[in-house]
Amino acid sequence: MNLDDILKEWQSDCEIGHRLDDASQNTPMLHAKYLSYLTQAKLILKRSEAQQATLLRDKFLWYNGKLPQEEIDRHGWAPDPFDGLKMMKQDMNYYYESDKELQASEAKIAYYKTMIETLKEIVDNLKWRHSTIKNIIDVRRFEAGA
Repeated sequence: MNLDDILKEWQSDCEIGHRLDDASQNTPMLHAKYLSYLTQAKLILKRSEAQQATLLRDKFLWYNGKLPQEEIDRHGWAPDPFDGLKMMKQDMNYYYESDKELQASEAKIAYYKTMIETLKEIVDNLKWRHSTIKNIIDVRRFEAGA
């Protein structure tokens, strides 16, 4: 499941068309579909946040020279993150912020947060779809002279 696929699906699913009774009957199925996507995205986000917390802990230990060698080897990291340079504590944030693995983890979390926001908007739209259908019916009545 990715955001592009969800947006493509929503582009076709959001159409109400001329058969208002069919559109009204399909609303609960669409709601269930996007609610399922939303639930899955929330679980993936939670898992990604937990993985990031573990990665951040390991990076903290690695940058501070406290990570055991077998863990360093398991991650495939260099034995010395600073290549022999002496680092001051106030400069550590530069290394955390520029760490490629931490940046990738942050990007993944931001991606799933964006997906969740999008899915919430879709679910909210579906909650009010009956009003849109009613408005279409009202316009058709007006146009018919009723």
